[in-house]
Amino acid sequence: MLRRFLIGLAVLAALIAVTGCEESHEWRTADISDRLPPLDFTLTDENGRTVDESDYAGKPTLVFFGYTHCPDVCPVTLARLASVIRQLDADESDQVQVLFISVDPARDTPAVLDAYTDAFNPRFVGLTGSKEQIDAVTNRYRVHYSYGDKDADGDYAVTHSSAVMAFGRDGEPAFLTRDTDSDAALIDDLEALLK
Repeated sequence: MLRRFLIGLAVLAALIAVTGCEESHEWRTADISDRLPPLDFTLTDENGRTVDESDYAGKPTLVFFGYTHCPDVCPVTLARLASVIRQLDADESDQVQVLFISVDPARDTPAVLDAYTDAFNPRFVGLTGSKEQIDAVTNRYRVHYSYGDKDADGDYAVTHSSAVMAFGRDGEPAFLTRDTDSDAALIDDLEALLK
């Protein structure tokens, strides 16, 4: 009788363990896993090299669309991402990559992007491309942006989203975070994405 009970407990424990492994993480930020397509783009990196999503495969990737002349949203968002990544364990923080995709290709050359992203984290990568390439990526991920009127000096503002999209090691969409999400929620989701 005791032997049957112990065998039953062992079977139950095994079932619980297997079921637990199959459960997916419930994102504390916005779940986009069934709303957006996998990571896919062809752009130019900070070294002037043509790159695509395969160049960044194998690591969780955070994608943020912005521009280097941005007075507020972009520097705040990139500084936040740098801070959150620093709060991860050293081996985890080395695995997270951030792609900053410019929606202002006229001003954001590879060299400009390199200097800009390095100011936040030397591992952050700035990407640019032709207007057509940028539009292909923004349309794919439903990111809207628009240009304001030029001032007397030729400067202009660009309206764009402040959301950051996260993709898994395989390029599949995972979650989207906004500035209203807490750092704790973002860290929790990043740690789950890293597993």
